[in-house]
Amino acid sequence: MVFMIDRYVCGESPRIGMMVLQPVPESVSRARRWFRRFITPYRPSCSVDDCVLMISELVTNAVLHGRSDEAWVVRVEWFREGTSLRVDVHNPGIPANVRLRRPEVNDAHGRGLLLVDSLATSWHSGPSRFGGTVVSFGMADAWSGV
Repeated sequence: MVFMIDRYVCGESPRIGMMVLQPVPESVSRARRWFRRFITPYRPSCSVDDCVLMISELVTNAVLHGRSDEAWVVRVEWFREGTSLRVDVHNPGIPANVRLRRPEVNDAHGRGLLLVDSLATSWHSGPSRFGGTVVSFGMADAWSGV
């Protein structure tokens, strides 16, 4: 299982961490565990549990819906932007395929983005700078001061 953690980022960059994960189900728990471990020293005032849950949903979606004819990875990055936290999850999927669903009561799937929509201050999807798709969420007031 290959993965990479970047916790020593450039001082001029708002990025405070990054993971590169294999597109396998085991990467979901790894993303939760490593995000919690590396965000804790930054002492965010937002709910880390909520962030971990949203990362879990987005990495799950990336693993399930990412598509490429070549070997690919899931990238998770987190940024401090003033007092806000932004988390990006990248995969080689098609950006137009990301949509907020309203699943029926008996549907077993389709609630991930609905959960993100209810917990995050904001979220969006679009083309990734790595190619494919990025789905991001933001948490306002993640830190009490700049």
